Amino acid sequence: MSKTKKQVFSAVKAVKSNARDRVGSPPPERVLPDPKQKQAAKPKHKETLADLIGRTGEEA
Repeated sequence: MSKTKKQVFSAVKAVKSNARDRVGSPPPERVLPDPKQKQAAKPKHKETLADLIGRTGEEA
């Protein structure tokens, strides 16, 4: 069995741990929606009345 490595003191980790104890853990990161993907989901032009009439006739 190998010897365990001695833990080295890290001031950064100590400060962060202290802050988490006092304030609480930070909120999880939020993913921002991609504007290009949102635009791709919407049609570029509205359907015309003729398109709507022709389409509903085929579906019904």
